[in-house]
Amino acid sequence: MENIRKFDEIEDCFILDFDPSDIETSLHRISTRSVSSFTDDGGGGGGGGDLSVVAEKGQVACRDYPHSRHLCIKYPFDKTPHENYCKLCYCYVCDCAAPCKDWKDSKSAHCNASEKDGDWKEQRRLKRKQEIKLPKS
Repeated sequence: MENIRKFDEIEDCFILDFDPSDIETSLHRISTRSVSSFTDDGGGGGGGGDLSVVAEKGQVACRDYPHSRHLCIKYPFDKTPHENYCKLCYCYVCDCAAPCKDWKDSKSAHCNASEKDGDWKEQRRLKRKQEIKLPKS
């Protein structure tokens, strides 16, 4: 148990090599949010699961805090339509809550923006440069 405490102070996430329910002392420091099992049969029930998520501690940046659409955990960028967004997604180009005025329905829809594409990086840089310009007096 002492080793777990030391490791927990250093790491945010770790895999246990034992069943924590076998420990007599309480692991009250870890708040259980969900229990998921992944097995060969794809189900959550019985028999030989390779991985079980039993708890999480703290928050997940791309789920619990504002994030660019291409980093969204709820709507993975490579597996869902880019027009989809969660309540914490923001436009990579405009730096405003999704959807922005250029989110979809154009050749350069901002919902497709990603930091991995140089063209989008340039559009973001130009947008910021426009916003920084002060009006002449």
